[in-house]
Amino acid sequence: MTSTEIRADGAAMAAPVRSRAAAILLGFSLMLIAYNLRPLFSSLSVLLPDLLRQTSLTSAGAGYLTTLPVLCLGLFAPLAPRISQRLGPERTLLAVLFFLMAGTALRGMGDMYSLFIGTALGGAAIATGNVLLPSVVKRDFPKQAALMTGLYTMALCGGAASAAAFTLPIAHYFGGSWSIGLAVWAVPAALVLLAWAPQSLRAEHASRQARRSVSGLWRDPLAWQVTFFMGLQSALAYCVMGWMAPILRDRGMDGVGAGLVVSVSIIVQVFTCLLVPPLAARCRDQRLFNAALALIAGGGFIGLLFAPLSTIWIWAVFQGIGQGGLFAIAMTVIVLRSPDSHVAAHLSGMAQGVGYVLAAFGPLLVGVLHSATGSYRAAAWLFAALGVAAAVNGWGAGRAMLVKARSHAKAAVHDT
Repeated sequence: MTSTEIRADGAAMAAPVRSRAAAILLGFSLMLIAYNLRPLFSSLSVLLPDLLRQTSLTSAGAGYLTTLPVLCLGLFAPLAPRISQRLGPERTLLAVLFFLMAGTALRGMGDMYSLFIGTALGGAAIATGNVLLPSVVKRDFPKQAALMTGLYTMALCGGAASAAAFTLPIAHYFGGSWSIGLAVWAVPAALVLLAWAPQSLRAEHASRQARRSVSGLWRDPLAWQVTFFMGLQSALAYCVMGWMAPILRDRGMDGVGAGLVVSVSIIVQVFTCLLVPPLAARCRDQRLFNAALALIAGGGFIGLLFAPLSTIWIWAVFQGIGQGGLFAIAMTVIVLRSPDSHVAAHLSGMAQGVGYVLAAFGPLLVGVLHSATGSYRAAAWLFAALGVAAAVNGWGAGRAMLVKARSHAKAAVHDT
């Protein structure tokens, strides 16, 4: 018996028919997976000054360390659609959780080699998960894509906020051990791994699904605007997760207080992540959303650099509004500009592959500028440039158009 017939227009196969309970379970599971895709970054951020003080790590080395996982996001993201076609998205996400758990635990070994290797392994796993989530949402929740995008981006921000708030107190509880503060975030990844395993193993294997290729994507100008928009907003986001706490501590705040400010900023992102996608999807296009949020995010970060410490909480909220909405709308744009789930997976891979390589220069340049000048104030020009460039590309990516790439069946696949 042949597998489900593919429509002549090359659109994706219909999503599997699911009961309401199964759909709710899948949606909740995707949120739990998303929750684990950000603690790797924000847990390191709040402990970075302790690492600089307690180890041989230099400011430049800290820049490399904060850049490494972002670089891995870019290098491994293009591989995610191919791995997914071979294993199936559910099994690929299971592998993501396993390698993320292993990499996070490896960071707690206490030496620099394990710290860098574990960070790279975790970054590779996160890259794959980042790419697959929009594709699964497009496939399984086509009528609720904006809402589901908001929910899982909210979970992403929730994971980052939790790590920013609790990592330092956990480290202090264990005698100031930075290694335990980093390694403890392997625990939630392990729990979600156990919860996701039954669902992933019950899912239809990739070999029973139609194999498809996507053509024309890398020649499409709109796809490149989506890609640059993703990359530039990500550069701002990872500057926040990697350097906001060190910047605030350099300005005189204590470690726990700086971590709380970062956490509050990211908690605000949780709410804007939930609100922005449904609102933006109802509009004729997303140009104004994209440009305004980019300028707010960049301006908020500059305020955190120069505003009086008495107003830091206000600027943290302001920055969180811009950054959370910016990330959510960037993920939503990938879905809205894609004609089907297969193109969405490849556009997600392109946007996050190229985009995160571009984004890696953000936190790296902050570290280099600080090492060269002894101050974080020089980074203000970087934050301003990133905000303006993201606004320009966001304006183009927000147009009510679809990328011209199309997906095609590779060959007929027969069920056994």
